[in-house]
Amino acid sequence: MQWRLLEGVSADDVHRLVAVAEQRAFRRGQVVFHAGDEGDALYLVSTGRFAIRVADALLLDVVGPGEAFGELALVSAARRNATVQALSDGETLALHRDAFDALRRQRPAVDRALVAMLAERLRRAGRLVVEAHFVDADLRVRRRLLELGQTFDGPIPLTQEEIAQTAGTSRATVNRVLREEAAAGTIQLARGRTTISDHAALRSRAFAPSVH
Repeated sequence: MQWRLLEGVSADDVHRLVAVAEQRAFRRGQVVFHAGDEGDALYLVSTGRFAIRVADALLLDVVGPGEAFGELALVSAARRNATVQALSDGETLALHRDAFDALRRQRPAVDRALVAMLAERLRRAGRLVVEAHFVDADLRVRRRLLELGQTFDGPIPLTQEEIAQTAGTSRATVNRVLREEAAAGTIQLARGRTTISDHAALRSRAFAPSVH
């Protein structure tokens, strides 16, 4: 497994990280941690998909294999600011703060990888804030569909309400956009699932000035 967090880190250093990590398995629906819990570990996702929720209900993001969550625990003693729940059966490697700190001191490349990940998180958060203010809701829905399609690597098993939450819009808007895209042939709709059938066309429509 290759994790984005560890891109540029040598194979030896990756092996050292894995050696000190705790393997954890989660069943679908199981909560990894709640908002307000003490943050003591970063989780590298090996298999499965995990929902990141705020206020215990609002879906903020979904992470899958090769990604990570809970990274703030490695740089701050603050409590968790989100709840993470398994959307499917999955496995992670939990890197606890003490072990990670020791490796950071020994291996500067690991420290740089963590900084790069935090910087990427900030860039994404900034981009989403800009989109929320200046990008049409229809386009935001299409962009989140593209991201979710990549995360799930296949059908997106989220409700229209959950997709709406990731795009910062209403379920009615998502329902309309999905029907438009289905009519255009870029997606296929089934009960509880959305499958992207033409990524290139959907991307073109997601980043066009307007599709109306």
